[in-house]
Parts: sequence; structure tokens; C-alpha cells
Amino acid sequence: MVEHCGGSKSDGNFVHSLVLTDIASGWTECVAMPVRNQLLVVQGMAKVASDLLFPMLGVDTDNDSAFMNQTVFDYCKELGLEQTRSRVYKKNDQAWVEQKNGSVVRRLVGYGRLSGRAATQTLARLYAVSRLYINFFQPSFKLQSKTRDGARLSKTYHPPMTPCDRLLALPNVAETTKARLREQFTSLDPVRLLQEIRATQNTLAGLAETATHEHAPPAPVTDVATFLSGLSRAWQDGEVRPTHRPQPGAKHWWRTRADPFEHPWPVLEQWLENESTVTAKEMMDRLAADFSDRGR
Repeated sequence: MVEHCGGSKSDGNFVHSLVLTDIASGWTECVAMPVRNQLLVVQGMAKVASDLLFPMLGVDTDNDSAFMNQTVFDYCKELGLEQTRSRVYKKNDQAWVEQKNGSVVRRLVGYGRLSGRAATQTLARLYAVSRLYINFFQPSFKLQSKTRDGARLSKTYHPPMTPCDRLLALPNVAETTKARLREQFTSLDPVRLLQEIRATQNTLAGLAETATHEHAPPAPVTDVATFLSGLSRAWQDGEVRPTHRPQPGAKHWWRTRADPFEHPWPVLEQWLENESTVTAKEMMDRLAADFSDRGR
């Protein structure tokens, strides 16, 4: 569960993201929820199960009350899903899922505050497009083994692969499932998917910056050729993700320490007016002699 509260949790409801990750392949699905609710968690799991091209066999969650309740338990029992939870105070039990909070959700959505129906719908549109781009075109590393020699920990990784490629390489995945994955992969255009992601991110960033979240500003519409030509120059402008915008800060006008020349400065100005050829060393010697009784 990822909270889009914009930092400190102020009053009011804000949007949540339900993140589900397949441990074997790294396939990641995200669901936008307007509030934190166990019924919405069940609906999100049902939606993900219908979108997946392979069967969901179980649900492994942490000890959040949104997951540890009778509603989720009855849903898993009805569908024959094996439900497990992490050990108490052992957050690394969910490391496979938690790492997607930063590499997927935060990189796509950012850290702004999202609330209301418009923000939830826009976030859902973003996840509908990004799930295809991430799972079919974004390779990632997967840990193969790790060995410890004293205080030194050495890790070995498999060659980077996309979640789709990992599913195709697994021997226990049905051939019918692999055929559907190949068919869907050939029908996708990564450039068009990335264009839709950027346009939706622009709308989402506008929602995060405005006080009223019920009306989304229109997303910029560009053709694929214009979008593609701009990718080669995007690195020159720095961060290209629309959801990562620098926030204006207050101008620093106040002093953080006492001014050491507060009292000697009028004397210095008089010396400079009367003696334009005096050197800085001579002025410092005079100041040391005249203001020695006042301390440094």
C-alpha cells in the first residue's frame, strides 16, 4: 500500500495505490483507490486477477489491517487463494513488493498529494498504460544468490529481463499462457505507451499542485512523431518526468548569525572616504587596535 498524502498526513482522505508483485517473474500491477478500505482492496485484487494472463495462486501481505480482516480472508477462501502474512517486525518479508513502491509507483506518480475522484481516475488511467510498458518493455535485475564473508556481502544477479520474458522462460507456465503473452507483446507499441504515460503524468502533476482536485486540467496532446523527436533532447532539460517538478521555496533574506561588522562598518566607511589609498591590511590593523576591547 502506497499513500499519496504529499508528506505529512493532514486531515481529509487521500488516494492510495495497491501494489501487487509476482515474486517469480517480477510482474507488477497497481490499483488506484480513493480511500483506504478493505472492500476496495478486495475489488482491486479481483481486478488484477482478471487482468493477469496467468492464474493468481496466493496472496502474501504484511500485517496491515487493510489486509488482515474478515473481508479479505473470505475472498481468498472463496477463490482458493493461499493467504499468508509477514512475521511481526520483519518488514523484509515483503521486500519484493516494497521495492516496487519506489521503482514503479514513486517514479511514475511522484510524492504529491492526490485526493478526490478526478485524481483517482487519472491515476487509474496511468496504471492501465504503465502496466503494459513496465511488464513488457522494462527489464530489471533479479537476485540469484548472495554469500557473506565476514562483514562483506556478495550478490549475484541473473541477466536483466522483463517480467514477460521471465514468464516465457519459466517451464511451469502453460503454453497457452505463453502464446497469449507473445500475442499481446506483438500488438504493443512502446513509444505510444510512453507518450500516453507522459500525457497522463502531466494531468496528474496538475492535480497534485492545485488545491481543488475535482477538475483535471487538459493534458497536452502531441502526435507520436513530435513526441519521439523530443526524446533525443529530453536529457538536456534534466528530469523529464512531469510529476517531478521543483517546488518554489521562500527566499532566504534573514541572517542566521550575528553581523561581525555591525559596529565597525560606519568607521570603515569614514576611513574609505577620507583615505582612498588605505590598504585592507592597514584597515584590519586599525580595527584590531580600536575595537580590541569589544572582543572579536
